[in-house]
Amino acid sequence: MYKQNDAREVRRKKHARVRARLAGSPERPRLAVFRSSAHIYAQVIDDVNGRTLVAASDIDADGKGVATGDKTAHAQAVGKLVATRAKAAGISKVVFDRGGYLYHGRVKALAESAREGGLEF
Repeated sequence: MYKQNDAREVRRKKHARVRARLAGSPERPRLAVFRSSAHIYAQVIDDVNGRTLVAASDIDADGKGVATGDKTAHAQAVGKLVATRAKAAGISKVVFDRGGYLYHGRVKALAESAREGGLEF
């Protein structure tokens, strides 16, 4: 019997495959991306100690957005914000974890703006 795969389940399986080979260390933490239908989030994670070192999203703590425009502009702003916060925390090299998403659109925009902000993948 044919079972139709849920898109979220397919992404979870892809993410699990990537995470089997990829891990963040204190020297080179993992830049993880989560993309919902409305927002985008990024975290710099030390997997050895199990700590989130830096986090950024298009929703700031005060409830205001970090950028205006379309979702790609929001992703670019989040990339710059996470790069700025990582540099302030003394992090310059990271491992990019696209979270099972295609490296395209908002994920690509976030990655490229993080590179422009000074992070090295």
